[in-house]
Amino acid sequence: MFNKHFRIYEYLHIPFWLVKDTCWGLEWKTLGVSMIFPTLGLALILAWKTRRNTSEFLPNLAIALWISANSIWMCDEFFELGIKNWCYVPFAFGLAVMAFWLVVYFPKLWRHNSSGN
Repeated sequence: MFNKHFRIYEYLHIPFWLVKDTCWGLEWKTLGVSMIFPTLGLALILAWKTRRNTSEFLPNLAIALWISANSIWMCDEFFELGIKNWCYVPFAFGLAVMAFWLVVYFPKLWRHNSSGN
């Protein structure tokens, strides 16, 4: 299902996310905000590329929602925009997506991997 380019997106996504959150912690506003775009962009690409495989898509969608919420929170802390409460919307959707995944898809994956396949 996945080609080598998909894994590159996954591997690139991690350092972008780490840099974004490190900038947030260090209060480097310009770099932190600029890192939202590649981080969220790659998360959306990963979700899009897995859209036909629901068990892969849902965790990628939850990650994109998490990064969205996290970015809203970061921008609110940086610029005092009064929008922090909006971050709870994508957090809630991400949690709902993952709860659904845990109930519906995780048991199947667990059984499949436990059977030695």
